[in-house]
Amino acid sequence: MIWEQELAALKENGLYRQLQSVETLNGNGQALVNGQKMLMFASNNYLGLAQDQRVIEASIQATERFGTGSTGSRLTTGHSIIHEKLETKLAQFKQTEAAILLNTGYMANMAALTTIVGKGDLILSDEVNHASIIDGCRLSRAETVIYSHADLDDLEVKLQSNRGFKRTLIVTDGVFSMDGDIAPLPGIVDLAERYGALIMVDDAHATGVLGKDGRGTSEHFGLKGKVDIEMGTLSKAIGAEGGFLAGSRSLIDFILNKARPFIFSTALSPGVVAGALAAVDIIMTEPERREHLQCMSRRLYEELTYLGYTVTGGETPILGIICGKPEQATLLSKELHKYGIYAPAIRPPTVPIGTSRIRLTLMAQHQETHMDHVICAFKAIIFNNRDITVPIE
Repeated sequence: MIWEQELAALKENGLYRQLQSVETLNGNGQALVNGQKMLMFASNNYLGLAQDQRVIEASIQATERFGTGSTGSRLTTGHSIIHEKLETKLAQFKQTEAAILLNTGYMANMAALTTIVGKGDLILSDEVNHASIIDGCRLSRAETVIYSHADLDDLEVKLQSNRGFKRTLIVTDGVFSMDGDIAPLPGIVDLAERYGALIMVDDAHATGVLGKDGRGTSEHFGLKGKVDIEMGTLSKAIGAEGGFLAGSRSLIDFILNKARPFIFSTALSPGVVAGALAAVDIIMTEPERREHLQCMSRRLYEELTYLGYTVTGGETPILGIICGKPEQATLLSKELHKYGIYAPAIRPPTVPIGTSRIRLTLMAQHQETHMDHVICAFKAIIFNNRDITVPIE
């Protein structure tokens, strides 16, 4: 069979993947991975809210009241007062007129991109945007032009050379999920205003993390009201699951009426929605979680860079340890595993060829002793394992 041949090729090229059994332990930064206790450095649970007892209790109470499932799409039987409360809370949190829930962040991007633009329109997309943006662009039927990663000069060249479309949309991640760097949003806003373009920001990895109150990339740069479409997930810093879009009332009404991923999907379960509602309240009232993350991320970035590793990020809980070849990333992951650190290798097609890496993600439950352990492990690996090579920038 053709898939057996392709699986063999994946194994030969170091790109074969397998599922790992992971069970989080007591919200202390540890997990059971295939039955072995390890420090967890691969979770998007940035603020530790997935294990927060207040979030869990809210989810239990809603499940007891409303049941385990929503039983239908939002436009039939799936809409409830709890969905409405969360959308109101998310709009308040994001400081927009309205918000709308979708089943995943992936579906939120698909809903926005296949509804807001179409044939005769132009999308300008950062070259390392998330796969859900890439797929949304493909399905939108709009002309899609890729600009170099976070390169404002290239973006302007593409804007200048692609005129005459009915509508132009610039779409970018706020925080790039594999590198941990932040989009140059002030420059993007300036270009959008000069060339009459709309802006969409995927704030999946920024919501709850960036900005004084955790509102995301726009707040981080002081650009309230300058982004037309803000997308976020409930599955990362918010610690639940699902996605949402936030923007003007007319935008959200348009999504509700036209977006197929919204219209034809069963609503999120009540327990998930209630948990997210409790988590957003915590995010808005406990800034110390974000402050702790920022301090740890900066320390880890500086220490690993000093050791000689090529590290991306530093301002967010995401650090990329660039290895280059898939085999090198896999080897480094296995070495970290020996030190009780769970950080899987990230390889193409998730990242570009030649940039395979270890993606370290920090959580609010991590402590300085955890940072000490990680730093000591990376130091021991680079000095004792001659098979590990570090790319030179």
